[in-house]
Amino acid sequence: MSVPRKPWHGVLVATALPLREDLSVDFDRYAEHVRALVDAGCDGVCPNGSLGEYQNLTPEERARVVRTAVEAIGGDRVVPGVAAYGSADSRRWAEQAAEAGAAAVLLLPPNAYRADDRIVEAHYAEVAKAGMPIVAYNNPYDTKVDLTPELLARLHEAGHIVAVKEFSGDVRRAYRIAELAPELDLLIGADDVTLELAIAGAKGWVAGYPNALPKASVALYRAAVAGDLERALPLYRALHPLLRWDSRTEFVQAIKLSMDVMGGYGGPCRPPRLPLTEEQAATVRAATEAAAHLESNA
Repeated sequence: MSVPRKPWHGVLVATALPLREDLSVDFDRYAEHVRALVDAGCDGVCPNGSLGEYQNLTPEERARVVRTAVEAIGGDRVVPGVAAYGSADSRRWAEQAAEAGAAAVLLLPPNAYRADDRIVEAHYAEVAKAGMPIVAYNNPYDTKVDLTPELLARLHEAGHIVAVKEFSGDVRRAYRIAELAPELDLLIGADDVTLELAIAGAKGWVAGYPNALPKASVALYRAAVAGDLERALPLYRALHPLLRWDSRTEFVQAIKLSMDVMGGYGGPCRPPRLPLTEEQAATVRAATEAAAHLESNA
């Protein structure tokens, strides 16, 4: 008997948000993008992550993004980001996600300052009161807070989290997490360690570059988790010049440019993000063009 897929398993695309030239949100185009990703084989989406520029959205826009995704593909495929400066705000966003029909939420630790373990545990306990399954998001570079395997194990034992999106880049952590919290699901959090974490037992990939190359990215993930290195390794090598942009400061601009190159719509970003430099844009464009055949052949 097959086991139902958990909403945070598989390839979940951290969706880019299409903005018009006047920088208003194009919700119709966002709905089309979300549907196209699922049609291409992706398992779901994570709206309102950093790639979705959530920090620069009004509360009304941010709530509508979640509702748009749920209406487009069904709530069981939607895991919104609920990061905020305060725990109360994150809890309210988790409650909004529940009201919209989403299946789970993705939660950063407090990111207004460098919180210690006691504060992090209280933060996750507060947001858990919303009653939604929580995927913790470990991004020590941007938040300056490291969700170590030991801390994650305590959060899981307390019932506050069901999974972790691991963005530290340290693939050794996969094995330590499995030792300390074997029931805690590991999700690939950075595109440029996809193969390594898939081999280490990841249950999903919260991914950036499938926005531009969904079929090739899904093919890579499926082969990697199946242990089919004959298929996965050539794909990974060919895609890696793009995947590594996911770990750079300009990842939003790079992925949106790749979407444009691939015939989709990436569009502009809201300030303070600026367009890529000419040199950066040329590098991204060339890497995307070199990988384009992987999408058509996937």
